[in-house]
Amino acid sequence: MNDTMVTLVGNAATAVEHRQTTAGVTVARFRLAATSRRWDKAQERWTDGETSFYTVRSWRALADNVAASVAVGEPLVVQGRLRLREGEQSAERGGQRWFSAEVDAVAIGHDLARGTAAFRRVLRAARTEGDLAPRSTPPPQSEEQARPHPHPRSESPEQPQPQPKPKPRPPAPRQPHPQATPLSVGAASTPGDTGNSPQTASVP
Repeated sequence: MNDTMVTLVGNAATAVEHRQTTAGVTVARFRLAATSRRWDKAQERWTDGETSFYTVRSWRALADNVAASVAVGEPLVVQGRLRLREGEQSAERGGQRWFSAEVDAVAIGHDLARGTAAFRRVLRAARTEGDLAPRSTPPPQSEEQARPHPHPRSESPEQPQPQPKPKPRPPAPRQPHPQATPLSVGAASTPGDTGNSPQTASVP
């Protein structure tokens, strides 16, 4: 589409009319006064020129934000598509033809060249398919199911089992000390012999 995009700088001339259509879409409407400025050479100063009035419309989220932010007399900057309408008054009103300039706004903000403004972001939750689907009613619970249960304790990792200590071995039985063998006839002992190591001498 070949739309005529315009940017208007002016002041809000009327209060914002905020309503909802039969289709459930919100719309905001107000009148904007735009006055041109020109340099007067004779007086050597800026003077106001003619004032033009525009009907500004906004839709949906922009309409909600405009209704909460714009008041009469505030300086605004409006950008949108220009629409020119014409018609004829009824015979009771004289039957004259009329012309109107309307703007379908896509962006509206305060003119910061003439003041300050504080921006606040509006968060809107996105609707999902789960929100649109009807929610089923959960079945009734029994008294045992409705009774709160304590939270189970978290199981700790298994600890390694201690290994059994080896049983001490019983002491080995002591061998009996060998009896000294009696010496035969003619046995002789060497000097220093204690008798533990007997020696037998042969008889000639």
